[in-house]
Amino acid sequence: MTEPTRPPSAIDAIAENWVDTLVDLDPLVGTYIGRTDANSRFGDFSPAGHERYVDEAKRALSALEAASPVDDIDAVTRTDLAAELRLDLESADAGLHLRDLNVIASPAQGIREIFDIMPTATVDDWADVSTRLKALPAAVSGYIETLRLGIERGITPAKRQVREVFEQAKKYSADEGFFVELGATASPVEGQLPASLASDLSANAGQAAVAYRALADFLAHELEPVAQEQDAVGREHYALQSRRFLGATIDLDETYEWGIEELARMVEEQERIAREIKPGASVEEAIAFLDGDSSRKLHGTDALQKWMQETSDRAVAELGRSHFDIPEEIRTIECMIAPTQEGGIYYTGPTDDFSRPGRMWWSVPEGVTEFDTWRELTTVYHEGVPGHHLQIGQAVYNRAKLNTWRRQLAGTSGHAEGWALYAERLMENLGYLDDPADRLGMLDGQRMRAARVVLDIGVHLGKKHPDGTGTWTSEDAFSFLARNVNMNDGFVRFEVNRYLGWPGQAPSYKVGQRIWEQLRDECARREGDAFDIKEFHRRALDLGGVGLDTLKRTLLAGETA
Repeated sequence: MTEPTRPPSAIDAIAENWVDTLVDLDPLVGTYIGRTDANSRFGDFSPAGHERYVDEAKRALSALEAASPVDDIDAVTRTDLAAELRLDLESADAGLHLRDLNVIASPAQGIREIFDIMPTATVDDWADVSTRLKALPAAVSGYIETLRLGIERGITPAKRQVREVFEQAKKYSADEGFFVELGATASPVEGQLPASLASDLSANAGQAAVAYRALADFLAHELEPVAQEQDAVGREHYALQSRRFLGATIDLDETYEWGIEELARMVEEQERIAREIKPGASVEEAIAFLDGDSSRKLHGTDALQKWMQETSDRAVAELGRSHFDIPEEIRTIECMIAPTQEGGIYYTGPTDDFSRPGRMWWSVPEGVTEFDTWRELTTVYHEGVPGHHLQIGQAVYNRAKLNTWRRQLAGTSGHAEGWALYAERLMENLGYLDDPADRLGMLDGQRMRAARVVLDIGVHLGKKHPDGTGTWTSEDAFSFLARNVNMNDGFVRFEVNRYLGWPGQAPSYKVGQRIWEQLRDECARREGDAFDIKEFHRRALDLGGVGLDTLKRTLLAGETA
């Protein structure tokens, strides 16, 4: 039964206005949430654009602080949005935007990646792509201007990040790179492009490639020589970033010690399951045994996509009958092979009207043609149902109560990724990982996430090694991760570079899982025999995305907002 629509409040209006402001300032946000009016533009990545953002954030925060909540839903919106805005202002004061360059989540990637999710079904869609390509050089120029201001003020990223992004920019702008390929292969579902549009698209794509060559030149000749030698960002910067990714304040020293203990627990659990798979085997021997099992292999990306889709569809159908109330609108998830070949698996949420469904993307590195189902089954649950798709799709569906900001933009990595790791363990408890091989695959990921807590905090805060000897260095991180993941050298290199350039993000997965599990257990303790896990999940997911401190306060107070 559909719940009655809640009348919008003054705080809802502030939140809606903030969404409109974000889309105006950063049209990439609009594209991500399905606002087609923003699809032909970029925002202003220059210092002037950032100053405008700061002014608007101050205005929105002032309006929130002057408003009074009319119900629990308002109270959550006011608390969480205000916390996010204050953190944005703290980050601006710290000059973090002046050093915003890393290998995975900075404007250097975002300006390019937006084309992955732009609609391309019609001629009008391709016209938007062409217009946005035409605007790309100005966006890159503004970004360079911001990084130049950072050089002037002595606020620069680490050399390692500059060198890696330089290689990415070269790849994007190559003669056979992303932009040239995009311009050459454009074709709408409905028919051929008009000759004039095809010509404009090709020319604009070429200019976009030129802009990325200019970025590569700037990185190599201006930024790299003055960039920071040290990868570690220090406690103050790290604490700020940790709060952003968790929506919670944690004791970093206690969390480091917990991470060491959690990693040891993951290793012990893996060793036990390895012996189930092959009596007397080590983890490495069990993995080698499974890697030799042809029945657990997929060959080619077509087979991978088909398996992802079938696994996701089955999870939706079965869990929707037994453990979750899954609305019809979110029973569709599209499993996609990403157009890039950079590695990684990720999820993009549905548009607000569900015209674009939630999608699971697999960016398959060049040359990789075989995939092991025992390694990846839990990944499909993590990205799909009951992981990200259920969590994010449920928030989008809940429009009768939640404003657009709550449905589409609120939340943190710790909330979302913590839930997804929580969902992995839930699937084990529900019997979906009864095969020891599948459990070993799940633990492979969980072990990596625990190792990241230790590595990330250890390097950036200069902690003692887990054995109590010596102090962490960046180079230690590569060998440490290699010992704790069953991945090739290229994966280890990319992952460590990501952690070094994106402080606080990698631990948010496992720390978020810890907070989710602590919260569930505390609710169970308080409610006793009346505790209903299905009801706990419903109340938690009905909140939409929130910071983990807000999640904790709301659920422990018995609110449902």
